[in-house]
Parts: sequence; C-alpha cells; structure tokens
Amino acid sequence: MKKIVTASQNPEVIKAVQDACRQYNTFATSVFGNTDATISFINFEIPEIKVLDYTSDEIDCKQILEAIHGDSWLHYGGIIAVCKDTKQVHELEEQKDENILAVLTVSDFKAHCARLLKILHQNQQFLFTRGMQDILGGREEGHFICDNDPLDIKFYTNFLISYLYNTNRISDEDRISLQMTLMELLMNAVEHGNLEISFDEKTKWLMQGGDIMQLIAERRKDPKYRRRTVRISYVIQNTSSAFRIEDDGDGFDWRAMLAKKDEDNDGTHGRGISLSKKLVKKMTYNEKGNQVTFTIANRINSVNTIPGIMNTFDIIEYKDRDIVCQQDEMSNDLFFIVSGQFAVYVNRHLATVLTPNDMFIGEMAFLLNDRRTATVMAVGNCKLIKVPKTAFLSLIRKNPHYGIFLSKMLAQRLVIQSQNAYIVQQKLDELQTLIKK
Repeated sequence: MKKIVTASQNPEVIKAVQDACRQYNTFATSVFGNTDATISFINFEIPEIKVLDYTSDEIDCKQILEAIHGDSWLHYGGIIAVCKDTKQVHELEEQKDENILAVLTVSDFKAHCARLLKILHQNQQFLFTRGMQDILGGREEGHFICDNDPLDIKFYTNFLISYLYNTNRISDEDRISLQMTLMELLMNAVEHGNLEISFDEKTKWLMQGGDIMQLIAERRKDPKYRRRTVRISYVIQNTSSAFRIEDDGDGFDWRAMLAKKDEDNDGTHGRGISLSKKLVKKMTYNEKGNQVTFTIANRINSVNTIPGIMNTFDIIEYKDRDIVCQQDEMSNDLFFIVSGQFAVYVNRHLATVLTPNDMFIGEMAFLLNDRRTATVMAVGNCKLIKVPKTAFLSLIRKNPHYGIFLSKMLAQRLVIQSQNAYIVQQKLDELQTLIKK
C-alpha cells in the first residue's frame, strides 16, 4: 500500500484525500495539522505522495519543502500542493520545483483529487524508483490517455519527468528542457489539434487580453470536441527515451511550420515547435500532422544523487583498471557508486558490471561481516564514496530513517526479483510440458 501524508487543517482538503483513498485503496493517508509532525512522518515513513496545504496557517509548507530538499536522495517526488487562490498557484508553479506534480486551488483539488490518485494508481510502478530501474529490466513502456484539460497535461508531464530525473536518466538541465518540450507539444495537440484553435484566433484572443485557459475551457464544452483525447506513449530505456504524442485533430502543415524562422513570430505565441526542435533529437511527424515522435538520450553511468548522510565523506577517484577490492580480503567497508562502471570478477571470471543504478559495492560483506566474495575493478574513470562500517552505523543511529529507507529499497528489490523468478519458472514449466508432448 502506498502512503500519502496530508499536511492540512482544512476539512475540505482532508475529506477530499480520504474520499479518494477509499476509492483507490492502493493508497492510505495520514493527516497532520502541524509542521513538525509532518516532517517527522516524512522522515520515518518516507511516503510516496505528500499533500501540502498552503491554506493552513499552522503549517509551514516552505519548511516542509526545505526538509525534503535537504536530502533529495531520500525524499523525492510526489508532492501535490493546495493553494488559496490562482495567484498563489502561479507563484508556486514559477518555482519549478522538481518534486511537485500538481498545484491546485482548494476547489480544483476537491474536484480532481480522485482523478489524480487514479493516475497514480494506474502508474504506481513510478512511485518508488530509487535504484529500481535496472531491476525492472531497464525498460518501461506504456501510454497515457488524457482529455483536453491542461491539468491532465501538466500532471502527466511532471509525472514522467519526475521519474526520469529521480532514476538519474536526465540531469537538472535536461529536466527543464524536457518539461518545456512536452508541455509545448501537448498544449499544441490540445489547442490546435483537438480544439481547432487557429493561430490567428489565438493571436487575436491574446492581443485582446484574454486568457488562453478560458478559451480552452469554452471550446472544450462544444460537443464537437468533447470526445477528443490526447495519447502520450513512452518507451523509457537505459540509454534513451522515446515519446509519441497524438491527437484527434485534422493535423497541420508541419513542414511549413518547421521552416518558419523565429523572427517570423509576433512574440505572443507560436514558438513551440521551433523551441522543441532545438531541445530534443529525432523529432518526426506523421504525414497528417497529428502525431509527433521524438527521442532523447539518457545519461549513462553519470553522477548519482548522493545520500545526505554521505556528504561528509570524500569522493575517491579511480582510473581505468584500478582495483576497488580483492576477492577473499577481510573488509566490510561499503562503497557508494557516484559515477562510472565497475567490473565484478569471481574466481577471475567476469560476473557482472555495476553502474550508479546499482548504487552500492560490497553490501554483502558489509552486512554479513564476511570476506569479499569478488574482485571489483574500475572500468574507465570512476568515482566512489567509501564508508567504513563503524561510521555508517553511527550515522544510522543519528538518522534511523535512513535504515528504514534502505530496508525498504532492499525489500522492493527482493519482491521484484521474486516476481521475475516466478515468471521464469512458469516459462520453464511450459517448455518442459511442451517437450514431454
């Protein structure tokens, strides 16, 4: 069951979360009416989703966010912010916090809370992602279907980007670029594709001081457009991630739009495609012009997010073929992989290659007080943090929530490995049955 912490004193906000949790029993919520209790719960329970209510006077949401940012390795993703008015919504959105999935007024939160939990319920494999991508096979494939509501567009965009960022596939700079690209292309699919808002119509509306969200809301009411949707497909792998966006509109002359120069725009809008073209690789359209596909290159063996409790230790650099540890030697130091690749040899035979996604080297000897079971050698230039067991245990005593998180991570790995083993055994049984026939 996934945990939701609700930091609120507002009965309407609390009821909305509780009702949504009853509807999707994958989730359970704990409610706190003050800052300290909320932070304590976040530290020890490490909830996947946090609802922060900015309308509650006794809760300092800024302090809670700072506690989360204080150790981004431990606390990440899954924040839904509730605001008192649209002005505060815009202020929070301008901060572009990588952990915030959605920012809503109280009325919008009440109306959409269940829908947001439905999205999370359908895609819960994204909610606990630290060190999981290699265990999951290094590949995630699926699709989202959303209507022409900008809230859906923002939520799906933030959800995908948060996953990529927290699994070390994209950098902070990449995150901002990809967010802009997805939002531009998805909003184009809604405005110009499904709702048939022409370039000239949008220009006139904006020049008259209109809000594009009002125009979208009005057009969505038209029965002609009501059933139209936007499909977002994704294939996320270790080395690259591909996305496809398709709408139900009549398409457009994308060749002419791609050929336009930035100076041809009047400044009010129309830069979406040219901007997106600069930010991503291999952007292609179908002939009709209602489907766009693009690919980004993921970071590979790059810098891992460093746990907060390890910031006091020095980063050790290794050159190609440097030995980290030898098989059978007595040592139970733990190594945290910051960057690079490490070849693992058992009895002089290559057993596996570790990357930042594997996170640790030597955890078995560390936990069992045993000799090293393998020799580990750097492949190219690499970086590690070496943590002596006594120092690590001292840190865990001071920060017990880290022990909880690491145990949770190991448990998740065991569950996934058990599921994979069961699938393999089923396939073997099927093959044996076929052979006997």
